[in-house]
Amino acid sequence: MPAPPPDATETTSILPGAGGAEAPSGVLVEQAPLSGAGGTVLTPAAADRSRRTLGFTFWLSVSWIGLIVVLAVIAGLLPIPDPKAIEFQPGLNPSLHHLFGTDDLGRDLFSRVIYGARVSLTVGFFSILFGLVIGGILGLLAGFYRGVTDGIVVGLSNVILAFPAFVLLIAVVSFWGPSLLHITLTIGILSIGPLAVVVRGNTIRFAQREFVMAARMLGAKNSRIIFREILANVVPSGLALGLVSVPVAIVAEGGLSFLGLSVRLPTPTWGNMIAEGRVILTQHPGVAFWPALFLFLTVLALNLVGDRLTAYFDVREGAL
Repeated sequence: MPAPPPDATETTSILPGAGGAEAPSGVLVEQAPLSGAGGTVLTPAAADRSRRTLGFTFWLSVSWIGLIVVLAVIAGLLPIPDPKAIEFQPGLNPSLHHLFGTDDLGRDLFSRVIYGARVSLTVGFFSILFGLVIGGILGLLAGFYRGVTDGIVVGLSNVILAFPAFVLLIAVVSFWGPSLLHITLTIGILSIGPLAVVVRGNTIRFAQREFVMAARMLGAKNSRIIFREILANVVPSGLALGLVSVPVAIVAEGGLSFLGLSVRLPTPTWGNMIAEGRVILTQHPGVAFWPALFLFLTVLALNLVGDRLTAYFDVREGAL
């Protein structure tokens, strides 16, 4: 007696294989669940939701960045000693009055770390903001209009990318003179090339999408298409890339400070504090340890936030 036909409500779990076997007609195929961390079984919908959530590490990193930014902004209002004030008891251990102790000149380390964050964060954020604005505009124009404009922008970007960035940074700052403005502008100019290339690539991709073609058919002007249709889709990925570039700028400023090419002493920066601390590292390791720790945690937090935002926006763009 032949076997009865399979029930239409029957579910069959089929694992994908090299043969690419197809399910029998009338059989409802149930996709195999995905495994998460710790052996947790995730359905495809749950796996997609887990990719779209930012996660605890992201918010912890954002909290640290926010704390450092707030402390740097309100440093003048905090009940902490003057970072340039010299006391006649150098090398003090941490206490209630000096949370991190003092350096060999008796200057409060906690105060110098907080005030030093101002220089590092100013250079990091404003230089990348400058590069993102200029590079973003150039990338938008190059990716949208193509032709001669595209060739000029790509050529300038390749020229900037052809030089070793840190070597060029040292040369320019040495020529202009070490100051906060010169360092910020130099790092900003060096960041124009890579940011313009990324924005250009995203602009080319979105300029070929259906909603842009529909706007053209409806008679929209080029300026309206750029600012109303393309810019809104390019900004998230551009900001995510810019945030990833901020720690690079902070480390670059720290390297210049270590070489004596950043803001002059006695203005504290994380880089020149580390440079000062290496001389007395064996006697007072805290002089170099605390600024190095804050620099490390801030750069790590910025990298984690930038990487997570990049992955998050990639998922959302892929779902359009």
